[in-house]
Order: sequence, then C-alpha cells, then structure tokens
Amino acid sequence: MRRKVLTNLKTAISFAQGRGEVAQNVARGVSLRKEDGRGTSGPLRAGINFPTKAELHLMIDKVREKDRALIVTAIFTGMRISELRGLRWCDVDLVAGTIHVRQRADAWGRVGAPKSKAGSRDIPLAPMVVNALRLWLPSCPAGKIDLVFPNRHGRVQTLQNLRERVFVPLQKSCCITIDGEPTSAAKYGFHALRHASASLFIAHLGWTPKRVQAVMGHSSIRMTYDLYGHLFEDPEADREAMKKIEAAVVAA
Repeated sequence: MRRKVLTNLKTAISFAQGRGEVAQNVARGVSLRKEDGRGTSGPLRAGINFPTKAELHLMIDKVREKDRALIVTAIFTGMRISELRGLRWCDVDLVAGTIHVRQRADAWGRVGAPKSKAGSRDIPLAPMVVNALRLWLPSCPAGKIDLVFPNRHGRVQTLQNLRERVFVPLQKSCCITIDGEPTSAAKYGFHALRHASASLFIAHLGWTPKRVQAVMGHSSIRMTYDLYGHLFEDPEADREAMKKIEAAVVAA
C-alpha cells in the first residue's frame, strides 16, 4: 500500500510539473525500505504473511464459480495481480498448459509491457488451472482486447473490485480473517497469493532459486533470495551434515 501511495504521489506531481504548477517532483527521490507483504520486516511465514495450504484448499472449495478461474490461476501461477488483470486469451495455451506473460494492466487500467524484462515469461499450468480456464472461457465477457479476467463490460478490472468484491468476501466466507470471525477484516492482501505460489514451488517441486526467479518474474536472483531464501532451507539435511562433521572430528 505504501508503494502504491508513493507511486500515485509521484505521478500526480509529475502531472502538475508538466503543467508548470510546480518546479520539481520532490517525491521522485523518495524510496521505501523493503518489507514483506504484511508490512513487517523478516522472513515471510505461512499463516502470517501468506495463506497456508489448508487456507488455500478452503479458498478453492469456497470460491464462487464466476471467480474460480481467477483464484485458482493466482494460487498456482504466482502471477502479479497486474499481470492477471492484463492477461489475454491469446497468451493462454490450454493445450500445452502454459501461460505466456507478455503484458500487464497498471493501477489506472492502462495495458502495457510487464514490470521488467524478466516479467515476460512462460508459466506451466497445473491441471486444475487448465480445467478452470476451459470452463470459464465460454462465459468470459468479451472485449476489445480479449482479456481473460475482465469486468462485466470486457474491460480491465480495477484493483478495488478484485479486492473488495472477490478476495475479501472469499476470505470472510472461509473465516480467513484477523480473528477467525466472518465479520472481521480479511487476513491477506491479494499479493499474498503470489507468496503462497512461490512457497509451493519451493516446497513441492524442488525448483532451484534460479527456476523460481524465472517463473516468478523477479528482475534479480537477489530479490528471490531476499523474499524466499529461508524457504529453501532443509533442516533435516543440515542435521545429517552436522553428524558427518562430528563423525569426521571424532574419528580423527
């Protein structure tokens, strides 16, 4: 949220500067300290910063049919919300089971290139995603740019709609809230599904950090390690390694 506010502020001041109303964009040099998806520093944790597998399962079971393809795709691909909002059917290969990320929609609904060169990538699809997209295709609202997840008029969905009309109600229906009550605030932001995807890739596919970087569309391997480095740790393997070190010293 802080990053969005700063981006909007920079844009507004740039507009004013272009009209000669201000001399310079004082917000341009402002940077934010990197934090995790919940606004607290430290390692990302399941159940705190992103949904657990049990919570993801519950969301898949409870999601409304018209929102199912969106939620399932978000969970199993790790796509950014901007990439989901800008996804076209021509970039979805249901036969090969692949999504080609080639564009995104910004906060104002403007469609353009991905965030960085690394954002253009191919993502393999789980069978559930392929099936959900096949079922969604016939009822998907048509529009000029043939979006996969448009609003009812076939245009780019707003972030607020997706948050307030899809993801927040879904979490409340699952009691995935701050204190477990359906009337309480939703526990996660939409970006948390991206973190959940990365955790699944690491825990269950055995992907290397480089492969996770490629599929997630990170601009650098450092970003991958900063966010998910702790998830690559293997305590059991570490314990076995320490036993070998001990044995080597004792046998000397």
